[in-house]
Amino acid sequence: MRTAIAGLPNDEASGALVQVRGSAGTWVGTSGVADIHSGRPVPAEGRFRIGSMTKTFTATAVLQLAARGRLDLNRTVQSYLPDLLPADYAPITIRQLLNYTAGIPGIRIDHKDPTWFLAHRFDTWTPRQLIDLATAGRPMTFAPGTKQDYDNITYLVLGMVIEKVTGRPYGASIREGIIQPLHLSATSVPGTDIEIRGPHAHGYEAVTTGGHTDYVDITQANPTFQWAAAEMISNAPDLDRFLTALVSGRLLPPAQTAELFAIPDVPDYDGDDDPGNDKPAHIGGGLAQMTIGQVVFWGKTGDRPGYASGMGTTLDLSRRLVYSVNTLHMGGDIPQTAQRIIMAAANVG
Repeated sequence: MRTAIAGLPNDEASGALVQVRGSAGTWVGTSGVADIHSGRPVPAEGRFRIGSMTKTFTATAVLQLAARGRLDLNRTVQSYLPDLLPADYAPITIRQLLNYTAGIPGIRIDHKDPTWFLAHRFDTWTPRQLIDLATAGRPMTFAPGTKQDYDNITYLVLGMVIEKVTGRPYGASIREGIIQPLHLSATSVPGTDIEIRGPHAHGYEAVTTGGHTDYVDITQANPTFQWAAAEMISNAPDLDRFLTALVSGRLLPPAQTAELFAIPDVPDYDGDDDPGNDKPAHIGGGLAQMTIGQVVFWGKTGDRPGYASGMGTTLDLSRRLVYSVNTLHMGGDIPQTAQRIIMAAANVG
């Protein structure tokens, strides 16, 4: 694990933090700098933008409402929010939102393009604006329940369903159902707050012009473009506590806990009509499955400009991983540093 995060800063990342827990004990490590200019080291319990790991919190809030009988996974989005989606869209169930089989087209903005992000990172968006951006004048990508297409859009809709059912901001359900019971003191649903409150490593974008590289500090950003899909902030100890409680059944009854792992028996959407190159779906109603060597992890990754992170655990909780890498180039594939961390956690390589 030390080798996996060694050598930072480099051309890919400025810093990283890792926490591994389980039956063999605990290992916590950091590498690189939290501030490129001062050289301050990365704090091991520093907070970071968790990106799409927010979806697991949102899924948990939905399933808690289902467990209390306030929301029915078999009911349609249209029955809860009759004016949200185009009238010609087929009925979509709440369960299909949870497991990404809804068929709603994604937002046509590359929000991880540096030029777009730097121009718009302080803008405030409403969920309705975002959903209209995705759906206005556009047909469904596929019939609901026939394919799995990972995208933010379905969890934006889920956030609106939570608000319709509860009559309050979706973040209130996350705070009252998850953050407060588990005492997650470093975890927040920031809304329009552009800051990361508390100790943290800065996020940067390396911009090269005329052979000279400047490191633009992009730590501050308005998270409303991601909202219920990717807006939250947390740290490694809190995420480990959350994932442990979730997998062990402390946050949900057995029937709803099972929904987290229920991978639909459909192909992954690849944009073409050739079934010969289809891959099977791999994400359940809140958690994704990843097999590395002989180890099967359940968890979620996430990324926002300046931050690429992940959490994962074996079902018996004997090996648990949380990491955050401060990337210098937004977008693209999972960074090599994160890949090395994941492989090391599985004792591969």
